[in-house]
Amino acid sequence: MTDISGKGTLAVLAETYQQLYLVPGPDGPEQYRNVVLRGRPPEVKSLAHFQTSEADSCLQEATPAGTVQVITLGNRADFELFLQIMCSRCTPEPIPATQGAVHVSGIINRPKVDAWQESWRKEHPDASAEEWNSAFRAFQEKKENYTETLIILSTGPYSAVPAEDLGLEEAEWLRRSMILRKTHECTHFVCRKLFPDQVEAVWDELTADAAGIYASFGAFDQDVAERVLGIRDGQWSGGRLSNYCPGMDEAGLQALSLKIHGLLSRFRELFAAHPGEPVYDLVMLLEKQQPEWAPLIDNL
Repeated sequence: MTDISGKGTLAVLAETYQQLYLVPGPDGPEQYRNVVLRGRPPEVKSLAHFQTSEADSCLQEATPAGTVQVITLGNRADFELFLQIMCSRCTPEPIPATQGAVHVSGIINRPKVDAWQESWRKEHPDASAEEWNSAFRAFQEKKENYTETLIILSTGPYSAVPAEDLGLEEAEWLRRSMILRKTHECTHFVCRKLFPDQVEAVWDELTADAAGIYASFGAFDQDVAERVLGIRDGQWSGGRLSNYCPGMDEAGLQALSLKIHGLLSRFRELFAAHPGEPVYDLVMLLEKQQPEWAPLIDNL
């Protein structure tokens, strides 16, 4: 897909992801299955449930792990609706106010499935049902044949943190938030591709935040790293950290916040020792430290 931007972005995306024509609700999951899994066209092709914005875009972002589609939606309601359709399979799941972006893999590209099916049947006009089923199973076994990774961004302040909390003008914080948010999600993409066995929810967030802060501020700022998680003076004060620790009570979050404070001090030292390094080179250095440093927060 080529780069697109403006109010027509969602219309172009819907040509590939026809589930965008659906509206989350009681019948949404079944409609999603019909469109995405069974290849049936939507009953109505309307995007009236989206508001759209001139700030909307879909751009290809180059990373050390390959190119990934980065979708930005300028309207918060559109961002939440997009996630409900694409990530929650057309279920109206609530989206936390602190969530401003998502990196999601395994998104089915139905046109790729349909194109493969059409090509295979043309090449095998006399194939039996058994031969077709066998070929289709082999096609499905390689998810890269028909799935994609998408990064979806909103345009508000990062982690819903007010600009005044960071001593910034609102416009400046919004500008930096976009850089931070995109770099954060691209870091997830890079780490999952290059370090697939090193998956730790909170560690991954700390690493992605560190990369984003470095990219947007020009240096790693531990105070900002803690504030965007909801940590003040080493204490959890309510915020995004709880999103990654389902079921953890407040006492657990307080204990974890103290450990994160200590771990981020190590992050600060590592970044300070490599001034001016490209952001993803620093991500690689952090991931190499993961086996040694991640146990510092091993009560997750």
